[in-house]
Amino acid sequence: MRPHRAAPPADPGGPADPVDPADLARRAPAPPAPSGLDALWTHPMLRGFLRAQRRLRRLNRRSPWLVDVAVMVFVVCVSLPDLLAGGDAAPFGATDSRDQLPAAVPYLFAVALIVPLWWRRRAPAAVFFVVSLLSLVQSLLGLWQPTGISVLIALFTLALHGSPRLLGRAVVVAAVQVTVTVCVLVPARHWVLGLFFMLGTVTAATATGLTLRTRRMYLAALEDRARRLEIERDQRVRLTAAAERSRVAREMHDIVGHNLSVMVGVADGAAVLAGNRDETDSAEALRILAETGRQAMGELRRVLGVLREEQDEKGALSPQPGLDDLDPLLARVRAAGLTVTYRTAGDLGGLSGGVQLTVYRIVQEALTNTLKHAGTASTAEVTVTAGADTVRIRIADTGVSPGTPPNPRPHPHPQPDASGPGHGLVGIRQRAAMYGGTVTIGPSDTGNGWTVDVTLDVPRVFAGEGPAAD
Repeated sequence: MRPHRAAPPADPGGPADPVDPADLARRAPAPPAPSGLDALWTHPMLRGFLRAQRRLRRLNRRSPWLVDVAVMVFVVCVSLPDLLAGGDAAPFGATDSRDQLPAAVPYLFAVALIVPLWWRRRAPAAVFFVVSLLSLVQSLLGLWQPTGISVLIALFTLALHGSPRLLGRAVVVAAVQVTVTVCVLVPARHWVLGLFFMLGTVTAATATGLTLRTRRMYLAALEDRARRLEIERDQRVRLTAAAERSRVAREMHDIVGHNLSVMVGVADGAAVLAGNRDETDSAEALRILAETGRQAMGELRRVLGVLREEQDEKGALSPQPGLDDLDPLLARVRAAGLTVTYRTAGDLGGLSGGVQLTVYRIVQEALTNTLKHAGTASTAEVTVTAGADTVRIRIADTGVSPGTPPNPRPHPHPQPDASGPGHGLVGIRQRAAMYGGTVTIGPSDTGNGWTVDVTLDVPRVFAGEGPAAD
């Protein structure tokens, strides 16, 4: 080994020596070796065993018949040396009496015990009881052959695929048969050791089958849960998308539709004013502008028909206008030419943000309908009254006064149960339903104009919340 020499101290004023990455890697501390269960799971032998188990499971799923043939070949290979040797080496020091039987009898019993294993998956209980009966007859004749392992294979298959009730009976039958065989039918010199070993194999076959069965059930339950969670996730995504479409459609209808109605009203009023002043070009341009706005409103209504889902809104909306935004709203409506009076009563400031949003949207929709269907020649009166547990919103218009030229292309007021493409009245009813309110929409008692009267049930728990950003 070469002696380690200390490096000379670096000159503070001189350039720093370059750092060798390989030297840093050598000096870095080695990661701690895994210990305990981590070391066991990383052991090459266990990893190889788990890899072989996965391959065998895939083969069993793809080609189960191939596994059945392999099991039968395995039993044949275990039994063949004993058949060829004539049964000289019996377990536990036992000596069978095959010398007193015809030479073909052991071969016939070997075949009879192996062939039923082909049907062990399709009829596990029947195969077990047939093989067990053949093994008992073989023991009655004084034969002890390795083909008796077929009983354990059949018991394992019954524990894995069969009925649990029949499995209990099969275990009792196997234990009694093993005890009678070892102690009475083919007595062994070391019968205690033989009985212990044979009962242990019966227990091991049953326990292994039940363990694999439980594992399969557990994996099936996990897969079913994963499928259910995936379905729930997809449903949640669809419900979220539907709620978002409903929210977007409602906001587009309330905001864009209202602004378009104001623009159309302003253009119609300006067109009439320009026509009265004999400004033909300006009047024609304004009429084109108003017509384009109506077409845009129609297209918007068709888009909302595709986008909107008819369902109750369960969450808050954003942005959230409140009662303080009613004054700018009424100012825009008045600028469009509609005369509006606004009256309030009660403590409106104590209403929650959701109630204020509902009041705002109801007023906005009602005035939009007045502009759209009655025109700027009408007048409207908006009244908002806050009681102890209720809030009343009333919007009444006078319609088109006799002798007053109406808006170009006037439209009649919609019916309360109209099922056309518009969603304004439906939206009013839905918003009122969220607070258990009642809605009255229809012609005025005088026969002229239209009235929207909504009463919201607002308990004190709501009224005391104060406006909040929903």
